[in-house]
This record gives sequence, C-alpha cells and structure tokens, in this order.
Amino acid sequence: MIAMTQTHNLDLLAIGPHPDDVELFCGGLVIKMAQCGYNTGILDLTRGELASNGDPQTRAKEAADAARVMGLTLRENLELPDGALLPWSPNEAIPDERLHTPTARLVDTLRRLRPALVLIPWQKDRHPDHTQASALLSRALFLSGLRRYTTSSDLPPFAPSQVLFYAMRHTFSPSFLVDISAHAEQKTQAILRHASQVTPQGGAATLVGSPQALAAIDARDRYYGSMLGVERAEPFFCENTLGIADPVAHFRLSAGRLPHFFEKS
Repeated sequence: MIAMTQTHNLDLLAIGPHPDDVELFCGGLVIKMAQCGYNTGILDLTRGELASNGDPQTRAKEAADAARVMGLTLRENLELPDGALLPWSPNEAIPDERLHTPTARLVDTLRRLRPALVLIPWQKDRHPDHTQASALLSRALFLSGLRRYTTSSDLPPFAPSQVLFYAMRHTFSPSFLVDISAHAEQKTQAILRHASQVTPQGGAATLVGSPQALAAIDARDRYYGSMLGVERAEPFFCENTLGIADPVAHFRLSAGRLPHFFEKS
C-alpha cells in the first residue's frame, strides 16, 4: 500500500468502507483532482475481509495497484472490522479505553492527514457497513475539530474546509455534478484493478461481480453526464449552502454545454 505516517496536508481525502468503494462511486473526481496537481488520498476503513471473493492480502495488492492508476499521493487502511463498522462504541465513555476506539483512530488520522476536502459515503445504502461508515465518519469529523477531544497522538484539532457525500447504491438530489468525461477510462482501469471483486473467476455470485455491474456504474455516470451535456459526471451532496467565489469564472468555465436531461426534485 502507498502509506505515510507523518503529518500530511492533503487537498482531498476520499474515505471508503471497503477497498473498492471509492473507485466505484467517486473515483472520477479523485482522479481528476490528482491530474489537476492536488495531493489526493484514499482511506479504506476495512480490509474487506468478509467479502465473498478475495482475501485481505489480495485486496491490499489490488488497492495499491488501483492507487497507482489513480495517481494518489497516499492510500491507507484503518483495518477496522469488516461487517462491524459501528458509529459509536461503549468504550468511548471510558477515557483510557476511548483512545483505541474506531472514532479516536479516525480522529487521529484526520488530524494527521489534514485534508481540505473530504468525501464520505451517503447516509443511505443497501450495505449496512456503508450506512454505518457514513455515521461513524460524520461523528469523527465533528469531534476532530474539538480541542478537548484528546487522542493518543496529541495532534492539534482539525476540521476540513468541506465535507461532501458521494452516492453509492442509493441516490440523492445532488448539490452539484462533476464532469469526469476525460477520466472515465482511467476510472474504469482503477475499478478493474479490484479483479477479485469485479471480475471474480469461479467465485461466489455477488452484485459487484455480476456481468452487469460495471455497465450499471457507467450508465449512472452517463445519466448524470446527460444533465450537464457531457459524457459522464459524478454526483455530490453538501449539507450546507455552497458559495461561489467568482461566478463569472465559474460559469465561463462551464459554458457551452447544453443538458440533454432535465430533473428537479
């Protein structure tokens, strides 16, 4: 794995419950930002040890291969228990034991990596780990900014500039869409590095390993792209109202694209 243990000021950190989630659901944005010259990283919460196909060693190698395809600055794995990503632990009420809880370990990591922009899973999904990860991350991101929330690292409190949700199997009304048309092939190649999951040979039948899985992901990207008048896009949701620093530059950069599909909630 690509990993760093020193304090690191990342521009973007995408966090996924399992080692292939970021590639599948927001890999285009991560790749695009890396190609723009930003320091990008992925934090996988678990090793995916409960997956029907592949083992943790295989999945770690696949994740490292995908990281190289995506041009990441770093990729780390928190090694939390797959299938048991709980947003809160009873041990958090005990000061000495709290230091080793998933929340404290996440706070430690956020304070060390100090990402300006954080991408986390949407609050609803078919997979329990995905919804639990969203709640756990939301809690850790809040506590990371509290001066009196102490951890074993003694690093100063930290809060990112912005947290965005990315959609998994459940969708939302996006706050905005990001054009990933120029990065679609690279996104596909990063996903294909997780061969034990997306192209299993003789393994158990799974949703992500079905013949239609990658086509469905691409169809969704094309669907959102049609809203911008581009080939492919990814959706993101922000809980707060977003401001535009320079509307002229923003709309000039986005000019000349007529949507082919219109939708309002």
